[in-house]
Amino acid sequence: MATGVKKKRKYLYEVDAMRIMFIFGVLLNHTTTAFAQSMTDSKGWAHMLLLSTHLTIHFTRMGFMFMTGLVLTLNYYKKDDWPNFFKKRFAGSGWPYLLWNFILMVFALIVGLPGFTLNNFGSTYYSAIIHGDQFYMYYILVTLQLYLLFPFLVWLFKKFTGHHGWILGISFAIQMLLMFAIKYGLPHIDDSNWIWWLRAYGVNVFTYQFYFIFGAFTSLHYQAMVAFIKKHAKAIGTVTLALGLGTVAYYFWNRNVLGLTHTSAVSPHQPYMLLYDTMMIIFVFGVGKIYDRWRKKHVGSWFDRFVKNGAKVSFGIYLDQTIGLTLLSYLLKFTHFPDWAYVALIPVGYALVLGMSFGIAWFCYKVAPFGILIGRPQIHLFKKKGDKAHDQINHASVQSTKE
Repeated sequence: MATGVKKKRKYLYEVDAMRIMFIFGVLLNHTTTAFAQSMTDSKGWAHMLLLSTHLTIHFTRMGFMFMTGLVLTLNYYKKDDWPNFFKKRFAGSGWPYLLWNFILMVFALIVGLPGFTLNNFGSTYYSAIIHGDQFYMYYILVTLQLYLLFPFLVWLFKKFTGHHGWILGISFAIQMLLMFAIKYGLPHIDDSNWIWWLRAYGVNVFTYQFYFIFGAFTSLHYQAMVAFIKKHAKAIGTVTLALGLGTVAYYFWNRNVLGLTHTSAVSPHQPYMLLYDTMMIIFVFGVGKIYDRWRKKHVGSWFDRFVKNGAKVSFGIYLDQTIGLTLLSYLLKFTHFPDWAYVALIPVGYALVLGMSFGIAWFCYKVAPFGILIGRPQIHLFKKKGDKAHDQINHASVQSTKE
């Protein structure tokens, strides 16, 4: 019997935790790079420790892509209002993309970063917008491409309702073939006549297609994913740990056997990393569920508030991280420590970058009109009645659907 009472949708607190873990991982990755660049003994154990463990924390990029597919599907799978989707999504990501490229380029001029001058400001800014190759903005450019393709992604899952497992499996196979092609084939091909979008695969949306599809699949089969993780928790943890440790051996194999440069050796676009990233995403999802159970007994605790607030501004933290990282690099120029000391100081530098990035993002979140800089504007000039200001990470049913 219908009661007329609308069922409250379940809020997915584990998604907040996942956002925190992925963005904090991104900042740790970039912080360790800054310390590695300050070391003087390129063959010393301290320097090699940071270089060889770089891949271990490099899963965060693909984690972000997974989260994007997950959250978009949670919010828009059943709406089918694509004009409103495009308006909201391109405004929410497009304005921060344009504004932060401009702000950070001005910041680069002020602090005198190499390659940025007043004379080339216009051309450099235009190039940054088109290519997404400055200030870690590649993720935003990839996301903007995904928005154009997302209606097709939704159509694909709706068209083949009973074959979502096949969609995910085929996507994984394509991704693996793509990783082999990028690592082993592309370096031996003359791509000088290719269009830039194909050569710069790091900002090509199709390079990350599996992670977007994996996120969408998880959204549609949420409870089944939770049950799978719960059932195989020990195996997932063991395999993930083994693959994580294996990234160190994989790095040395890339350098010493394949003869790759450090940049190529730590590229996230490798077959092994597809396996590791996938397992890390599942592992982090499981940790998120552990947090969800924990918070039920600790609602309102400082850690609960920390995760909640951090998740709100995680996008902003990603956008403004360059400021904290630049300050860290500037301070490191005045130091002359032995390399082992730089390793010991990583927690201090990480706290500096994290604190500054969080502080700037939180300021933008709380103080109008700066919310537009982090995709959370306090003023909505064209907002329709009934529209929600931000994405809601909840699920109407959170039930398993048939494969």
